Amino acid sequence: MDHKSVNKFLLGFPNTWIDYPFGKEVAVYKFGSSPDPNEEGRMFALISVGKTPVRLSLKCDPLLAKHLREKYDEVMPGFQLNKKYWITVVLSGQLTWEEIQGLIRLSYDLVAEPVV
Repeated sequence: MDHKSVNKFLLGFPNTWIDYPFGKEVAVYKFGSSPDPNEEGRMFALISVGKTPVRLSLKCDPLLAKHLREKYDEVMPGFQLNKKYWITVVLSGQLTWEEIQGLIRLSYDLVAEPVV
């Protein structure tokens, strides 16, 4: 899976945009009402720019994250993120594109649901 395909899928969700708050090496995909500089938005995915294979960090349910890290070599604790709630997936083919899409949807849903 290449960066362009993952980027297109990530930006296909409502109210999403790319930001570079950590520098041009990390594309941060955010959810919020607008990409206004005064609104920070909520991160749901990060991609290390220029890395091959693609390294994708996603928010995840803690129990699912633990299970995925135990089952797949390409799923690791979130790089420089809260290890309980974030995973980093190296898109080297161990997980199918459909499985990756499901994890992306979950990450988006976790940040897009209203905070109560």
